[in-house]
Amino acid sequence: MPSAVSFADLTFARWCTLDRATARSHAEQAAHQVGGTLAEWESDPARGRVPHRAVIERDGHGFALIPGGEVRVGFDLAAWTPTAEQLRSYREESVAGGFGFDADLFVHLAGVLTPRRTVTLPTVLMAVEAEALSEVPAEAAAVLAARGLRPPTPDEWEHACGAGAETLFRWGDTYPADSSPYGEGPGPHHLPNAFGLRFGYSVYEAEVTSDPGHVHGGDGGEAACGGYGTFLTWLPMATANHNPGLAAFLREPDGEDQYEDFFVRPVVELR
Repeated sequence: MPSAVSFADLTFARWCTLDRATARSHAEQAAHQVGGTLAEWESDPARGRVPHRAVIERDGHGFALIPGGEVRVGFDLAAWTPTAEQLRSYREESVAGGFGFDADLFVHLAGVLTPRRTVTLPTVLMAVEAEALSEVPAEAAAVLAARGLRPPTPDEWEHACGAGAETLFRWGDTYPADSSPYGEGPGPHHLPNAFGLRFGYSVYEAEVTSDPGHVHGGDGGEAACGGYGTFLTWLPMATANHNPGLAAFLREPDGEDQYEDFFVRPVVELR
């Protein structure tokens, strides 16, 4: 095996420019470092923004290689224009439904989407599939640590989900008209993302992070069950959606009692 790689130097920008052989070598070294095996490998310039995808199997679980470094996360509302259908849904279904949402769509979105920003992140392995919490969120970090894992930070979660995409959802700015954000059916939310992770195939599956104020990937079915309208039902799958209301509920006694309905996506650190 080639000389050991310092994964602190393996940035997302560099990962995207590596040739196939070098990228695979790095993935194999990551697998070796954590006592795993390279279970899935794909490298093709035609894949677009992220040409390489590596999934490492460790202790029977799949972990995708997520290069870090200086990356951009969050969403730039000022550069986004809603579609006519998104505006119609918000005005006629959400606002007119009497749920107390602000009449201005942009005001509402500013409260639930993190702003566009540049952050510096470590290169890590992140679980392909989130797992159900087995304890209240305040205790989840200690339980994961006993397995050599930790929960992701909100910035790590957003970067891993979006993989450099600047669109509202990881697949684009709109949602499919012939699918739903829960249950079975076609749609980009059922496909692995650019890193090989499976995110948000159901809005019922909300994921906690290391920050109690940030819950990502779903809303526990609140918008779907509440009848908030099509756009707000899909919105929990937006990469930058951090769901402050659900996070606050989860910290309350009633919310803690429902911890088994929430998920966490474990992270393995690399050196």
